[in-house]
Amino acid sequence: MTVARTPMSTTDTLSRNRSRRPKGSPSSKGVAGTAGTAGTAAPARRWWVLAVLGLAQLMVVLDVTIVNIALPSAQKALGFTNANRTFVVTAYTVAFGGLLLLGGRLSDHFGRKRIFLVGMIGFALGSAAAGASVDFVMLVAARAVQGAFAALMAPSALSLLTTTFSDSKDRGKAFGIFGGIATGGAAIGLLLGGALTQTLGWRYTLYVNVVFAVVGAFGAVVLLTNDRRAHEPGLDYRGALTVVAGLGLFVFGFSQAETRGWTDPITLALLISGGLLLVLFVGIETRVDHPLLPMSLVAHRNRLGPYLAVFSISIAVFGTFLFLTYYLQQILGYSALKTGVLFLPMAIALMTASILSNAVLLRRVGPRPLITGGLLVAAVGIGLLARLGIHATYLTEILPALVILGAGVGFTFPPAMNTATAGLANADAGVGSAMVTTSQQIAASIGTSILNTIAASATAGYLVGRTPTAQALAQASVQGDSTVFTVVAAVLVGGAVLCGLAIKSKDP
Repeated sequence: MTVARTPMSTTDTLSRNRSRRPKGSPSSKGVAGTAGTAGTAAPARRWWVLAVLGLAQLMVVLDVTIVNIALPSAQKALGFTNANRTFVVTAYTVAFGGLLLLGGRLSDHFGRKRIFLVGMIGFALGSAAAGASVDFVMLVAARAVQGAFAALMAPSALSLLTTTFSDSKDRGKAFGIFGGIATGGAAIGLLLGGALTQTLGWRYTLYVNVVFAVVGAFGAVVLLTNDRRAHEPGLDYRGALTVVAGLGLFVFGFSQAETRGWTDPITLALLISGGLLLVLFVGIETRVDHPLLPMSLVAHRNRLGPYLAVFSISIAVFGTFLFLTYYLQQILGYSALKTGVLFLPMAIALMTASILSNAVLLRRVGPRPLITGGLLVAAVGIGLLARLGIHATYLTEILPALVILGAGVGFTFPPAMNTATAGLANADAGVGSAMVTTSQQIAASIGTSILNTIAASATAGYLVGRTPTAQALAQASVQGDSTVFTVVAAVLVGGAVLCGLAIKSKDP
């Protein structure tokens, strides 16, 4: 695959011109400045801002996996089927991923602090409603509300980080920490989810967000100031509606393939309709005066490559957490708390690699070898998981795979996030940042649906012609997990190849 070299976008040119201005110019004011670029803010204040933004990022990422580990208990309590359990995850990720671009543009339009606070408060209310669910429908609806408000909070947080840490010295360290939270938070969710599920019950995996939101909202009120464009262009509501509908139909179509089959007319109609709407979205974006997603962002090689990297690595992270969680609990018989503890080495490896890659290696070797290498390392870890059997041992088979996978994710995600947001003009920081999180969440939603369908097909295929004894059912489940991990490893290798072709060798 050859990616055409595109001229530097207007966004990048404006950003570089602004970076050459003296510190006293209006565009270089601190956190309290009207421009919203906090690169010159007091160092101590900037790190407190990072703490608030990191907490917000932890909330939205943690909420995917913290629910994963509570799913078996929630499923038993509310009585929904295995086929429906995917909707508890995808209701959140589809609303989140589909609305992220609009959320990013709203933060540019109305001010990042204001949208950040609205998102955080709404997310807390949605979490409380999900925890109080009395049936499956209420749970899925509340999860969708969570996702919608997360779509306001997440791009505001990342764009605030981008404008707060504009100098390269601290930017690498800040993005390393933030990127580690963005991926390591998923592993933390498993540990916290296991502890809460086992001690207080699955509902508290959702109630805990209310506590986080109170702390985060207080910090945002104290530390952040609102910034918005001097000129407020119109919002691309047509584009927002089209992309949300397209992604929703796409994910629902993949979910239906699990029970109806890939050739079923309803499945095909959903997939084709979703695809056509996404094509229509691209057409709308090339024609409107103020697009939800400026095509220049996607066409830039050092943005396109990181988007692909985030998409690929997010499929691996969320797919691994979902299927390995069920494997550890249902096949090996571990408790929810023990399952969460067993993911800790991965989180440690991930955080260590995240800080090392962004603060030290990115400036020395550039993004291309770091990101492609990280994807390949993660593929090795996933490949080891594909070899697990029904009597696997944690220390010799699972632990090495998790550590290798964590290192691969840490070497990939933070540098990709940093590279994708480098050089963004203040006016487009929200939507540019939203594209990174969109890649992550769409991978989580579509990837989870596809992988769940693949696992179900492989499990059913194994049982054909066999007596469904307890041993056969366990082996069939493991066969489904192994197939999923093999597919994910292939996705990571493919992502590494595409990123190697797309990303420039030097740090922008």
